[in-house]
Amino acid sequence: MLWWLLLILVVSVGLLLYLRASANRRQARELADARDDARVTIERLGGQVYQLSPTNDASRQALADASERYNAAGGQIDRADSVHQALLAKQTALEGLYYIRAARVAMDMDPGPPIPSLDGQRIAGEVEQPRVVEHNGRRIAASPTPSNSTPNYFPGGRVAGRPVPAGWYSEPWWKPALIAGAWGVGSALLFSTLFNGMPGVPYDAQAFEDGSGEASLDTGGDTAWGDPGYDGGYDAGAGGFDGGGGDFGSF
Repeated sequence: MLWWLLLILVVSVGLLLYLRASANRRQARELADARDDARVTIERLGGQVYQLSPTNDASRQALADASERYNAAGGQIDRADSVHQALLAKQTALEGLYYIRAARVAMDMDPGPPIPSLDGQRIAGEVEQPRVVEHNGRRIAASPTPSNSTPNYFPGGRVAGRPVPAGWYSEPWWKPALIAGAWGVGSALLFSTLFNGMPGVPYDAQAFEDGSGEASLDTGGDTAWGDPGYDGGYDAGAGGFDGGGGDFGSF
């Protein structure tokens, strides 16, 4: 009887070790696949960053942002030790590709192939008409297309938990929150001033503050956004990089 118990114990331990080893191998394969997938996107971004040369302020800024995402994604994938971290690196690289598209649009080039959607952009909406407002003594402009007065592109998505519509802007008014990880006092007032009644941004300052964005309307649709100035935009998000310095005032 005792030897039967010992046999059952040995078989059980062996089965447990086998299952654990199988799970570890599966996780290792999944991580390797996720890393490889992210590196393909990062390499695609890097090729565009080094291939393109800016011809105006809008393309220069967009390429600078794309380069920033390229460097950030490279650092993220080097440190990635989980599938989730590898996916974050890919998301950063995809966002960089949106800036590449924006730069190409600003230079009147073909925008290139579609880019996969990113988290948070659909609910953020997009700028569909030019607008200029005064806020805290500053002139802030938004436009669906690049210009000398709106050279700063954002592909749309959440920044520090709040939606920022895709579009071209006179200044990167979202960067203080991107750097600090939190929005300052007055950010909701700025949002309301800049986007109230704006086609393509059908939600109010409350939906901006609570982060729900267009999802607060419960429209049931699934429209992609992020168009840098041409038909057929896609989603993008923000992710895991240092947005740089700069004094953008109090929001």
